Amino acid sequence: MRIIRNIFNLGFISLELGILMICFCNVWVFGLTNGRTYTKISKIPPREIALVLGTSPKMRSGVSNPYFTKRMDAASLLYHHGKIKKIIVSGEKSKGYNEPAAMKNYLIYQEGVPEDIIIEDPKGFNTYKSILRCKDVYKKKNVIIVSQGFHNLRALFFARNNDMNALGFDAQDVTKPESFYRNQAREILARVIAVVYFILGVSPD
Repeated sequence: MRIIRNIFNLGFISLELGILMICFCNVWVFGLTNGRTYTKISKIPPREIALVLGTSPKMRSGVSNPYFTKRMDAASLLYHHGKIKKIIVSGEKSKGYNEPAAMKNYLIYQEGVPEDIIIEDPKGFNTYKSILRCKDVYKKKNVIIVSQGFHNLRALFFARNNDMNALGFDAQDVTKPESFYRNQAREILARVIAVVYFILGVSPD
């Protein structure tokens, strides 16, 4: 019985520590990015360029991905309101799959954004790579990051820790329960990983 009790106590302590770590990491991310995300176009200060983070243009069912279209709407809004001059569309490009090209085409043909202001980044395989390539490859530090709000916090955490003068413009979220709660829960854990990697000095590739 004593062994079982010790195992139970150890498990309970581990659970408490896990919950505390999740809370600590998320509070850190929120604290570092506080006041740097915007939902209203009239409130956000202008920047040189927008960095639009990639996602699949279509769902598994083949229908348009609302996360994708809402991000394109947000990027277009920034341009048409004179908040930015150029746009980097960053995402994955692989055989038979090209997020940056899909984003560029949508912005041109659906949103009326001029082709010559759009830069394709085909090696934005994850959030961290997109942020780092924006700074190191394209030499852009004064940026507005465009994604849904839950994602923008982690993106801004990466940007701020890489000495970028970044703001976040939140694209409209998708409120369907099956995707909303899944994405929120996944992002809570992703922030923990981001903080751990930062503390350890490891790149989250």
